[in-house]
Amino acid sequence: MMDKKFELKKAVDQEGLAASPVLPEEVKNYLIDIDGTITEDVPNEEPERMATCAPFPDALETLNKWYDEGHIITFFTSRTEAHREVTEKWLDKHGFKYHGILFGKPRGGNYHWIDNHLVKATRYKGKFTDLVTAEREIQVFED
Repeated sequence: MMDKKFELKKAVDQEGLAASPVLPEEVKNYLIDIDGTITEDVPNEEPERMATCAPFPDALETLNKWYDEGHIITFFTSRTEAHREVTEKWLDKHGFKYHGILFGKPRGGNYHWIDNHLVKATRYKGKFTDLVTAEREIQVFED
């Protein structure tokens, strides 16, 4: 795992009270799934496949490019802590550059992320490329 420190900017809320710091606007904080996104979809019930699956070449190239551009790469996976060693060895073996891994993402998909920070979601559909801007309908809270 790579370790790089990022300069967070101080933030305040509407009342001028200290709030959680934020990254500079030009730095993206990528949270990326592993199974079915950067490699084949390996279920937790078949951990022996986690060590032998191959990475998707476009994922490796794109994620490492984003890392080199100064963005934060964190893997967010439904694999459990019991899979940490095999997962880290696999990522390192294949040359993925990253800052961290979060284990225990809920299984089953249909995610709806609610946060006080801006969240942009991109659904993986078989190929990593540069991201483009597109208009889509989304659900938001009423004003």
